[in-house]
Amino acid sequence: MTKHSIEQFDVVIVGGGMAGATMALALAPLDLKIAVIEVHPYQQEKTQPSFDDRCLALAWSSKEIYRVMGIWRQLEKRSDGYAAIKHIHISDRGHMGVTRLDHKKEGVSALGYVVESRVVGEVLIEQLKQQENIQLFCPATIQQLITTVNEVTIHLTTTIDKNKKSHKQETKLSAQLLIVADGVNSKTRESLGIQTHQQAYAQTAIIANIETEIHHQNVAYERFTDSGPLAILPLSRNRCSLVWTARDDQLERLMSLSDEEFIKELQQRFGFRLGRINKVGRRASYPLVLMTIENNTLAYQNRVALIGNAAHGVHPVAGQGFNLGMRDISALAELIAKEVQLHRTYDTGNKDLLNNYWQWRQADIKQVTKITNGLIKLFSNQSTALAVLRNSGLLMTDIISPLKHSIAKEAMGSGILQGRLSKMAVGQSLHQEERHQ
Repeated sequence: MTKHSIEQFDVVIVGGGMAGATMALALAPLDLKIAVIEVHPYQQEKTQPSFDDRCLALAWSSKEIYRVMGIWRQLEKRSDGYAAIKHIHISDRGHMGVTRLDHKKEGVSALGYVVESRVVGEVLIEQLKQQENIQLFCPATIQQLITTVNEVTIHLTTTIDKNKKSHKQETKLSAQLLIVADGVNSKTRESLGIQTHQQAYAQTAIIANIETEIHHQNVAYERFTDSGPLAILPLSRNRCSLVWTARDDQLERLMSLSDEEFIKELQQRFGFRLGRINKVGRRASYPLVLMTIENNTLAYQNRVALIGNAAHGVHPVAGQGFNLGMRDISALAELIAKEVQLHRTYDTGNKDLLNNYWQWRQADIKQVTKITNGLIKLFSNQSTALAVLRNSGLLMTDIISPLKHSIAKEAMGSGILQGRLSKMAVGQSLHQEERHQ
C-alpha cells in the first residue's frame, strides 16, 4: 500500500452517482479544482439497450438545468434513451373525476421527460472524464473525515488497477467545501453526526417496464388507488415505465405473482386506456420512507453541504424526488459561482454561503414534502365524503384554467411553490445577469 502527500481541492464531492456527477459538472466551468469520491467502480463499457432499463422522470426545469450544462445535447443524440411527457392524465380509481395537463397550453415542447438512467449515467461519466479540473477517486473508501472551521480533510483508500493487478493507495485530500451526495442512506452524513428524521409510509414502490397494446402518445398517467398512486410514464421503443405503490402487506404476494398474474392485477388497477398490457419486465421494489434533516443540525456543520437524496427523501407521487435534488444542485452552483466571481480570494465553503444555500432550499423541500404527504393522505383515505371531494376537485381543476396552469407549473418544477428559482432552472448560464421575474 502506497502513501501520498495531501492534495488540495476547492471542492470535494462524496458520491459519484447522478447527483454527485451532475454537481461536479455544474461547477466545472468555474475552473475550480474538484474531487469526486465514489465507492463503486464506474462501468468501463456501454451496455446494450434493454427492455428493463430503469428510468428517471425529469421535470421541465431539470431538463433546462441539463440544457444549460450541455448535458441535454448529449442525451438528445441518444434519441432511443428518452421520451417526452406532452400530456399528464390524473385520475382517482373508481371515480369519474379527471384532470388533464397539456404542454401546448403551457407554451413548452414538453412538460417533462422520461430518461433511461443508464443513458444519463453514461453521458455524465463521459463528461466527467473529459474535465481536466475534475479528479475521480473511484473506487475509493473514506477512512477518516474531519471538518474544521478552516478546511475539510479526508483520508481515503483508492483501489488502483495496473497491469491486471490491483493495489491499495492511501490518499489525503483537503478542501474548502465538502458536498455530500451519497444517497438517502448516506454514510458520510452519518459520520458527520447529522441527524435525520425518518417516517415509513408502510408502502413500497414496485417498478418495472411494460409494453401496451396502444402506444402511449407521450401521455403520463398518475392514477390514485386505495393502496397508493400508480404511475405509467411514456418511454422509448414502445415501452412505458411503471411505478406501482402497494401497501407493505401486499408486497410479497404481488412480487411472487407470475408475469401473467401480475399483468392481470395491473390491468384491473389501471384499466384499458392503453389497451391490453402485453408484457412486463423485471420487477424491483423499494420501501418508501420520508426523510428530513433534523432542525438546525446543519447550522453546526463546518464546510458541509448536502444535496439530493442525502438531504431529503420524499414519496415518489408526482415524481419530485430527483427533481428536488436537481434544484439543490443548481442553487448551490449559483451561490458558489457568485462567490468565485465576486472575490479574488474566494472561499467556496464559507459560513454565509452555506447558510444562504440551506435557507434557500428549505421552502422548496418543505413544500414538496407537504404536498406529497397531503396527496397520499387525501387519496388513500376511503371516506365517502373525501371521495366526493376528490372527484369534484379533479373535475373543477380540469375546468378552471388558472388552477390547471398552476398545477402544470408545479409539475414542471417552475411554480411559485418552488420558491426562488435558480438561473439554470430558467435556462440561464451561471454567467448571465439575472432576469427580473
